[in-house]
Amino acid sequence: MKLCVFFVGELQDAGFNACALQGAERVAALPEMQVEILGGVPFEPQAMANALTGAAARNDAVIFIGGQGNKVVREVAAAHPAKAFAVVQGEVTGANLASYEVLQEHSAFLAGCLAGRMTRSGTVAHLSGHRVSPGLKGRAAFCAGVRHIAPETRVLTGFCGTQDDSTVTRAWAEAQIAAGADITFTMLNAARQGAIEACRAKGTRQIGNVLDWCASDPQVFLGSAIARIDLAVERAAADILSAQLPEHVQTLGLTQSAVALSMDPGLPSDITEDIAQIASAVATKALPVPTTYDGPEFSP
Repeated sequence: MKLCVFFVGELQDAGFNACALQGAERVAALPEMQVEILGGVPFEPQAMANALTGAAARNDAVIFIGGQGNKVVREVAAAHPAKAFAVVQGEVTGANLASYEVLQEHSAFLAGCLAGRMTRSGTVAHLSGHRVSPGLKGRAAFCAGVRHIAPETRVLTGFCGTQDDSTVTRAWAEAQIAAGADITFTMLNAARQGAIEACRAKGTRQIGNVLDWCASDPQVFLGSAIARIDLAVERAAADILSAQLPEHVQTLGLTQSAVALSMDPGLPSDITEDIAQIASAVATKALPVPTTYDGPEFSP
């Protein structure tokens, strides 16, 4: 089978794409699969539609990485009924279209709980790029996690419009720090580096997402809301290969080890134990995680 794994933006973005790429590479190692990895597509509707139409013409199936694909994949899939499509972090389904969602909002909620426990200034920040559904859900969950632990803590939340431009994210992070934030939760890709530079310069801490940033930069990172997007890519490829696309959105969360919160190993044990108990409550649905936010927004 000929399969295209379709990426918007940089492949090696130290974020969602890089993690999804790991899954795509494992799929490419399967003897029954011929995998085209298509990266660098601009986050622009017509560019995505054109590139996706071309990928569908060359392949039997396409896996689109990211919630940016919800609208465009639905339209292209309808125009190519003989091809199979999937969206990772998607919310759309159809006769030849499936969606898979890693519940990053669960680890984002835990990140909010950690930020609420660890802030000393009483102000924390959230910084993301594109206003796509997974990012909006993650923002809502983070804010809810902060409120769950420390309802009086102020959250400065904003979408800067880019996942990959570190100049922009450094300016935003510096503005949030100047407004009092001592912990910043970043849901970014390559542009996370700008926020890292801001935190390092100002001596504040950060909570990352997708990858384990505590392992790679323990000086800056207090925690990381891990999201195993690679597992969703493998699941989508397996369903496409077996010609059994699910009718409903397939979710992968804490119980599938697809999300978790990594934490600074130097944190006090009472904090890590509290977070573990909250994670158990989220996994069993005893503690629902909100996915909508209607509060104030920050802009520099």
